[in-house]
Amino acid sequence: MTVLTFPTRPTSALSETLPDYVSRLNPPQRDAVLATEGPLLVLAGAGTGKTRVLTTRIAHLIATRRAWPGQILAVTFTNKAAREMIERVQKLLVAQAPAGDEATSPQDMTSGMWLGTFHAIGARILRRHAEAVGLTSSFTILDTDDQLRLLKAIIGEKDIDDKRFPPKAVMAVIQSWKDRGLTPEKVTAAYFDNPAAEVTHSIYATYQQRLLANNACDFGDLLLHNLTLFSKQPDVLRDYCLKFKYILVDEYQDTNVSQYLWLRLLAMEYQNICCVGDDDQSIYGWRGAEVGNILKFEQDYPSAKVIRLEQNYRSTTHILSAASALIAHNKERLGKTLWTDEDGGEPIRIKAVWDDGEEARFVGEEVEARQRSGVRLSDMAILVRAGFQTRAFEERFLTLGISYRVVGGLRFYERLEIRDAIAYLRAIHQPRDDLAFERIVNTPKRGIGQSTLEQLHGRARDNNCSLQEAATLLLGEGAIRGKAQGSLAQLMQCLGRWRETARDIGPGTLCELVTEESGYWRMWESEKTQEAQGRLENLRELFRALGEFPSLDAFLEHVSLVMDVDDQRTDDMISIMTLHAAKGLEFDTVFLGGWEEGLFPHQRALDESGTAGLEEERRLAYVGITRAKTQLYITHASSRRIYNQWQSSVPSRFLSELPPAHIEHLDGAPQARGPSLFQKGIESILSEAQRYTPPAQSAAAMKGKRVFHVKFGYGVVLAEQSGNLDIFFDKAGRKKVMADYVELVKG
Repeated sequence: MTVLTFPTRPTSALSETLPDYVSRLNPPQRDAVLATEGPLLVLAGAGTGKTRVLTTRIAHLIATRRAWPGQILAVTFTNKAAREMIERVQKLLVAQAPAGDEATSPQDMTSGMWLGTFHAIGARILRRHAEAVGLTSSFTILDTDDQLRLLKAIIGEKDIDDKRFPPKAVMAVIQSWKDRGLTPEKVTAAYFDNPAAEVTHSIYATYQQRLLANNACDFGDLLLHNLTLFSKQPDVLRDYCLKFKYILVDEYQDTNVSQYLWLRLLAMEYQNICCVGDDDQSIYGWRGAEVGNILKFEQDYPSAKVIRLEQNYRSTTHILSAASALIAHNKERLGKTLWTDEDGGEPIRIKAVWDDGEEARFVGEEVEARQRSGVRLSDMAILVRAGFQTRAFEERFLTLGISYRVVGGLRFYERLEIRDAIAYLRAIHQPRDDLAFERIVNTPKRGIGQSTLEQLHGRARDNNCSLQEAATLLLGEGAIRGKAQGSLAQLMQCLGRWRETARDIGPGTLCELVTEESGYWRMWESEKTQEAQGRLENLRELFRALGEFPSLDAFLEHVSLVMDVDDQRTDDMISIMTLHAAKGLEFDTVFLGGWEEGLFPHQRALDESGTAGLEEERRLAYVGITRAKTQLYITHASSRRIYNQWQSSVPSRFLSELPPAHIEHLDGAPQARGPSLFQKGIESILSEAQRYTPPAQSAAAMKGKRVFHVKFGYGVVLAEQSGNLDIFFDKAGRKKVMADYVELVKG
């Protein structure tokens, strides 16, 4: 293959006649653009202009004729980022074109360049060589629904219990193997850490065979098949290696193993690979991102040059200094320190509150104060660790008449699991509510299909009655047959029983009972996916919200009013979102809520990943802090209601890692370094009870015993080691807790 080359000017000549697009950069940015040859890692801190460097570097390669557009491969993670990059490259090239040269359009200047997402580029290569992996060029890319349908069919054919192996959970495991570049043949016994993994592997093997038979692949296959292609046909790989003289990668810290291997293979010939990223902003480990990819860049490319972009153009000194001090506690990082020419600005304000209600009231007051000082709502944001935290802020803003948007998700009462649970409550409270009954009649799946629903609607029309009354009539006549008959009869019995029970218990307890007995809670719990865990957290928040109302009637009226509020479709709205959704965004004023141990850092991250999980949570805190430009508030509550019980909360360890010189405590005294004097007084008094308590039963003797934990509820002890118990909880799953924190259940 002929490789096109261009004459290059000496570095000294370049430095004497720098084009405008280069001379406008700061020194490290300029170095990153001009260091065109060899491997380069650009460590770009938050707000340091990484996109500007990437796009200017591409424009420079084309403008100086180091490469034709078709010799450049640039990959990123989103279509939006790809569109923004190509537009900025075109503007730079147009501005650099000789005067009077209007013949070439901006699109022509970048024509042929391979710029897009990993999936888009992978699909483009795969369609050219589909036959090599057993496909044709017209292969179909399955969406999530199609994947689940196929997996469900395979699980059924293999006579596997779909309660133990839910399709969504199986799909998550398969995707994790694909993210690591593992075909079914490469998933060896080393990955079978439990019997479930072996069964999932057999499903994976059949799944891949079925995809090939249907001339289809999923998104994970787009790169996985590329890796197979390159390994089986090295001549094809060499052609692409020679074609792509320069490779540029955005957000390198978010790459998974498959993406990492794919890039290394394509860079084998020239090794002109430029990776831009920030190891301190690697926050997507839960979806396959591997921070180790960026940390070992210099090992992969011994001749690599590393350039740090540390001048921040977004935030004040107080914010940057606090963020740098926090992230310095992570050991797995390459290290950099952000700085700015801006003045110190206002210190970070930390507010200790009693509960999330007071937290929402405080934030609402501060938002109104900022509005009065001239800050637009659209320049403010509330960032939370978990989706369920948005409810308290939403309800407060509705009360105050503050327009808001939930970014990257639905408003709390619009979420699927919340609407389902409320539909159950409506069907109990108002038997004539046909819309609610229709929503829950087969949720979760009960085998009540469309034909049964048509029967119910027909009888309801004939008798001018509700669907619930029609169900009672049809069941009494024996008109409904098969599985639907038993399932519908059981549902009607449950509705009647719940209706009676609702007279004696509060709405929160009722909702918890209904979701448990209906199988709705188990439906989500069995999925064992990140999404399902979030839905369960939202349901727990709903139970808590219901506890604030004197009756079910009062709650349902409140929800109706909330859902009826018009958001006025104004552009000036405050944003509410999770920290994960905030990456890449910036706001004048940011409120970070819920900085408490167990919530942030999240207990699940600590339980599942230990130190690595803690460091990713700290990176998430770093991302949250660096979203703020001028003002940053952090709140933490003394109490959170968990499983309908108020629990004391300990301030997040991250608060104690922020330097005091950049912090202002709004309650007058630091609250982040431990319990308050009042709390210590309580602990001192309660400790007196220990002298009257008989010696605790030895932990070893507790194996197999049923216990109660104030946060996780009831469970059974599986094992004990060094004073820690391994317990399987009924609702919270498997956890390790100290023996002192559980009570033995008698009887």
